[in-house]
Amino acid sequence: MKFTIQSKDAASKARAGVIETSRGPINTPIFMPVGTQATVKSVSQKDLAERVQAQIILANTYHVYLRPGLEVISKAGGVHKFMNWDRPMLTDSGGYQVFSLSEIRKIKEEGVSFRSHLDGAKIFLSPEDATDIQRTIGADIFMAFDECPPYPCDINYARKSMHLTHRWLSRCITRYKETEPLYEHYQSLFPIVQGSVYPELRKESAQFAADQGMDGNAIGGLSVGEPAEQMYEMTDLVCDILPYDKPRYLMGVGTPENILESIALGVDMFDCVMPTRNARHGFIFTSEGIINIKNERWKLDYSPLDPIFTPDYSKAYVKHLIKCNEMLGASIASIQNLSFYVWLSQEARKHILEGDFMAWKKEILEKITRRL
Repeated sequence: MKFTIQSKDAASKARAGVIETSRGPINTPIFMPVGTQATVKSVSQKDLAERVQAQIILANTYHVYLRPGLEVISKAGGVHKFMNWDRPMLTDSGGYQVFSLSEIRKIKEEGVSFRSHLDGAKIFLSPEDATDIQRTIGADIFMAFDECPPYPCDINYARKSMHLTHRWLSRCITRYKETEPLYEHYQSLFPIVQGSVYPELRKESAQFAADQGMDGNAIGGLSVGEPAEQMYEMTDLVCDILPYDKPRYLMGVGTPENILESIALGVDMFDCVMPTRNARHGFIFTSEGIINIKNERWKLDYSPLDPIFTPDYSKAYVKHLIKCNEMLGASIASIQNLSFYVWLSQEARKHILEGDFMAWKKEILEKITRRL
């Protein structure tokens, strides 16, 4: 994998670049739609490629491991062939699911034991297991196994958790170097920076990740309930330490404002379930502002849901579909939101290249964050 920075914004730390993978280029900054179970909910791969114009999507290691399972993925020739997606893909390590399953898991040095949320079956995941699983899934970029500490947590817990993540990272890298890709496509392993909201821990973790010399680095453990100001502070600290010439991935973030502010701090890659999750509940991001399509004011509004991304369906029709819980409503709204998010990241890229990113950011945020 190769990362080339094409332009740096003069008024911020934002940069425009390209990640070259064996399955194609990724123009950064980039938003990556989340396909938890090897599918982006209610959106076909054709629509992802052609309407959303996604350059890379995510799959979730924990969920794919449980369903359909590694045998199914392996015999299909990897997740790309299984789901008919020929562009780059990223998998998380399963570490966030360890965090979210806090009531049914036990963490120790060897790894994590927990029970499946599906049938209660006992499962154990070690750093080596997480690496092997992601090799089998076949993602182009995959994450080191980590522990994501809760927010809030005291500094002693955060420090202990961070050092465990570092030891697990070393084991992941050893296993990564001992193994080879299974499907003739190069795979990159990214370390994950942890440390909660404690500056000294974030600095230490960022330096440890940077010292590993991997193809890129991820920033984890944010957007888990902390104030946005703390998220930006930690992101800023970390980006100053992580290698300038490697892509930086801020995991699980976030709102359009979060993304643009983090781009200004030097982040290159983003993912979040917000576009699809909000879409299914009628909360829609548009090029003109934010719409709650369930509101009565849209009942007789026959103008396009969005003149740029969804000119072929009216607000009144989408309101009707969402109100009736029709699957088409979730699909239209999800495509709209994802198209908006990908467009926003690529517009940011365009303005970094043109040299007016910060002025554009101020103007566009006033427009897209207003409630219609």
